[in-house]
Amino acid sequence: MKGAPRRRRIPGALITGVLVLAWGAAQADVAAVRAPAQPAPATARSAARPIHKSAIASAHPLASAAGREILAQGGNAFDAAVAVSAALAVVEPSSSGLGGGGFYLLRRADGSATLVDAREKAPQAATRDMYLDAAGQPIADASTDGPRAAGIPGEPAAFEYLARKYGRLPLKTSLAPAIRLAREGFPMYARLQSGIRYKRGNLLHSPAAAKVFLTQGGEPPQIGAMIKQPDLADTLQALAERGAAGFYAGRVARDLVAGVRAGGGIWTLADLAAYRVVERKPVTGEYHGARIVSAPPPSSGGVALLDALNILSGFDLGNFDPATRKHVIIESMRRAFRDRAVYLGDPDFVSVPVALITSRAYAAGQGASIRVDKAMPSDLLPGVDAPPGGMQTTHFSILDSAGNAVAATISINLWLGSGYMVDKTGVLLNDTMDDFSAKPDQPNAFGLVGGSANAIAPQKRPLSSMTPTFVTTKDGMMIVGSPGGSFIISMVLLATLNYVDGMSAADIVKYPHYHQQYLPDVVDYESGALTPEEITVLQAKGQKLKEGRRAWGNMQVVTWDFASGAVQAASDPRGEGAGLVY
Repeated sequence: MKGAPRRRRIPGALITGVLVLAWGAAQADVAAVRAPAQPAPATARSAARPIHKSAIASAHPLASAAGREILAQGGNAFDAAVAVSAALAVVEPSSSGLGGGGFYLLRRADGSATLVDAREKAPQAATRDMYLDAAGQPIADASTDGPRAAGIPGEPAAFEYLARKYGRLPLKTSLAPAIRLAREGFPMYARLQSGIRYKRGNLLHSPAAAKVFLTQGGEPPQIGAMIKQPDLADTLQALAERGAAGFYAGRVARDLVAGVRAGGGIWTLADLAAYRVVERKPVTGEYHGARIVSAPPPSSGGVALLDALNILSGFDLGNFDPATRKHVIIESMRRAFRDRAVYLGDPDFVSVPVALITSRAYAAGQGASIRVDKAMPSDLLPGVDAPPGGMQTTHFSILDSAGNAVAATISINLWLGSGYMVDKTGVLLNDTMDDFSAKPDQPNAFGLVGGSANAIAPQKRPLSSMTPTFVTTKDGMMIVGSPGGSFIISMVLLATLNYVDGMSAADIVKYPHYHQQYLPDVVDYESGALTPEEITVLQAKGQKLKEGRRAWGNMQVVTWDFASGAVQAASDPRGEGAGLVY
């Protein structure tokens, strides 16, 4: 296989199982309530009634409308995914775009699933220590600001791949709504204005970005001001006419490389020409009879989700009081994120023990350490393997009338990516290189730590927390995902638990979140996520709590009830999105 040779990794995760078994055995007098045997997972669609309806939930009404327009022209869910992605690149540039990448989880009407990996890749000139100074310490902002922070984008390649292999319509048709939005403009809205204000300093250093997103006085445009992007429209038009070659070769590619290198980046024409999406087998599992299908590495989301759900399957959460229930869920998050930090990376470069981490036997060892009366400090779990000596993303969910479905999470990493737009292209560059582990045990922008499995290497894809997911029970299906950096995994975990418990799509997206990611050893929670009584109980158990200053996430959910054929689409009220059923 191309790239760096595989490193064989010993299944050292077993160390955790041994440690946590010992911890649990020592506390047998406070053994947790164990769950009863679970029924077989739901997999069949044969009993489902015809849908007769389609649904789209995305982070912006204009993007949802773009997908609806393509479905109305005879396209399927995969054509609509191209239209929604491209429209979001125009109207939600704070979160995704042609300069970024992501994961498209696809489900065909027959129930089969696959994942299209369009994650960014490190340029060929990237090096392990490229963001460290001479003393081996991280250089401030080097992996987040400017062209040097950008990986080779994958989203444009995904457009052609989806249209050619899975769609019904020509790529040109599916990109038409986004091209129109870029040329004619869209009104400025509060969430985007906030992102521009936050990233204003970076945008001022990029004349092309400042021209689009700042006034002549250097301030964000007023709410309602029309934002037009003619250069981006031209780049989208090149894609529509030439497919991926319209971006990765020719005039656009030359402009991209020239602009990146002028800003201190390291892209080459060969980097762009070599980019390919990869189709991967999703990770699958079950929880209380529900079948879970989610993103495999180089996303950590699906593995961590199954890791946590397998741990929780050993507990009867319904028999706990609300505070203890949340305590056990938090402890499952702690252990799943520890495994993420140590073992996960690009499977084309390192051997990732997915089967072990997602096994029930391993989860039993993890769960044996969970005390219902006491939190386990993260530093008691084996740490990140050091060698010797992103919050802005977007998600959309689509279901078409034939039963095809897409759960797609795409990103340019932080707000407006690196803040650098390449002249003549309209393309905002990602800062996804920050998702690599620049130095073992050194947290990235989301506070996540990682080991050598996620070290920088040429042509390698950085580890992601994106968790596009399908949850199928005997009664129905949920299509779910969210932005939120490391918080994505915990949000999708809570959504899955809530769906299995019978919660509606509208209630799932507005559910208040809480999160624990191993390090830092703290539980973040939104206002209202914990009652005063729960806070008192959790603190007494040793949980370190921190109320967030703002809400997080922008979840998009579509549900389908098999018995009635009813479909729901819900967009997170924290954002500006829209759920359409028609």
